[in-house]
Amino acid sequence: MNLKLKEFTTKNGEIILYNGNPNFEILERLSLGVGDIWHSSFEQGYKNAFPELVYQTATFFWYLNDFDQLDECVSWRINPHHFAVRKSVWEILNGFDAEYKNSQLQALDFGYNALRNSGAIPLYVKGLFEITKKDAIEINAKDHYTFFIKNFKIEHAVFMLFRKGCWKWNEWIGFFYAKKYFVQRSNIPQIPVRKLQEIQGNPNVSYIIPTMMRQDFTQQLLIDLSNQTNPPSQVVVVDATPENQRDEQLYHQKKYSFELIVKWQQTKGSCRARNEAIDLCTGDFIVFGDDDIRIPADYIENHIRFLQTYKVGACAGLDIRADHQKQNLNDLQKKLENYGSKRFLSGAVPNFNNANNCVKREFVNQLVGNDINFDGGYGEDNDFGLSLAKIGVIVLHNPFSTNLHLKPPMGGYRFWGTQAKIIGKKRKSQPWELDTPVKWIKPVPSPTIMYGILKHFTPQQLVEYRYKYFFLFLFKGSKISFLYRLIKIPYRQIQFNKSLFYAKKLMSLGKRTK
Repeated sequence: MNLKLKEFTTKNGEIILYNGNPNFEILERLSLGVGDIWHSSFEQGYKNAFPELVYQTATFFWYLNDFDQLDECVSWRINPHHFAVRKSVWEILNGFDAEYKNSQLQALDFGYNALRNSGAIPLYVKGLFEITKKDAIEINAKDHYTFFIKNFKIEHAVFMLFRKGCWKWNEWIGFFYAKKYFVQRSNIPQIPVRKLQEIQGNPNVSYIIPTMMRQDFTQQLLIDLSNQTNPPSQVVVVDATPENQRDEQLYHQKKYSFELIVKWQQTKGSCRARNEAIDLCTGDFIVFGDDDIRIPADYIENHIRFLQTYKVGACAGLDIRADHQKQNLNDLQKKLENYGSKRFLSGAVPNFNNANNCVKREFVNQLVGNDINFDGGYGEDNDFGLSLAKIGVIVLHNPFSTNLHLKPPMGGYRFWGTQAKIIGKKRKSQPWELDTPVKWIKPVPSPTIMYGILKHFTPQQLVEYRYKYFFLFLFKGSKISFLYRLIKIPYRQIQFNKSLFYAKKLMSLGKRTK
């Protein structure tokens, strides 16, 4: 594609490159916000284009599907004939890849890598380009496999060949063509993170700590919070420690600069705990954290500065795993110094972590809290983050707010979840079992993970997840144990179906917050 982009200079002197005929008033406004690339491709035939991406990512990419009923949202599916991009971003990312002959794939590849690997933010903006003519998306087998070979490991292209039909001659031609002429990219460029602005106004921050049988770790976290350069106005601790193991005076042995609210949890589950805490929050922002983390003094300040600098409603900080539970903030600093080139990479988050995130309270209230169907299992934090994205909140990775995650072997809400590993009469039922207790067949994968897939992805994508799950189970292990895994496939199918059974029961209940 012989692409000649035009230039638009904003009132701030920034140059925006564009193709087509954008609304310059809207483009001026957008240039002051979070986005780096803008398009209106949903109305032009590109919404959910290149569904073959499912063969690589299965259901582990928030932006596999474009979101519905939003005027602005993150989307990597760019129309090459109608888009705009910051000139600085275009030059850093080296524009479209000329090795692709297909201009549509050039734009899709550019948007995909900008979003997933380079820390740039491509946004769909309704009305930026008024063109509503729908293009026919024409991407053939050679194009499909070229995209996969250039972006992923070879096994993903092999899996796509298997799923699209290894009996189809054109699929083999496309696969061997791409394998012969292209290799996987390396050294993908990154967009520099923006310089943080000083805090504007006097925003209040509420900090939520759900905890269970880790009162000593929670007390240490409270000390870290009291040492903040921008301390929270309020800290809400929801403690599920059993009465015979708790020290009810522990939290009040020291006076803090913030309001400390301690609620002894009578219900079960970390999602319920967070929702109970949310009801007590009064801050403009809510910071969610685990009980087993250490945070440096600028942690909360950097969360607020980051959100205000990028003008977004939510971010997830950099969660660093400790080597052992005795490590401290000096160890965190050493780990950060050795983190590597992605230390200051921002962009839209690929997942969400309840150990370290900050969200405007108005958006937390819009979601009405966490979905308690996830209690007793896994995936609640990713569900919360993806739910934010689906209502139009741009959720960014914040590399400035870091924590050290101690991960002690005892305590925490996973104490309840350990029962999920037990079968038979000794097992205590989990919340997701509802009225059908697990007996002798343990559902795998976790039914709450399966519930998240049913909740956010299409039935066909669930089918592809199933194929990918068993493909990896069979071929990712050692060659020595391959025959054992092959023999075990029928039993694993039963476990998978059992997990799906519970997930469907949760789906029938719908999202619950109480």
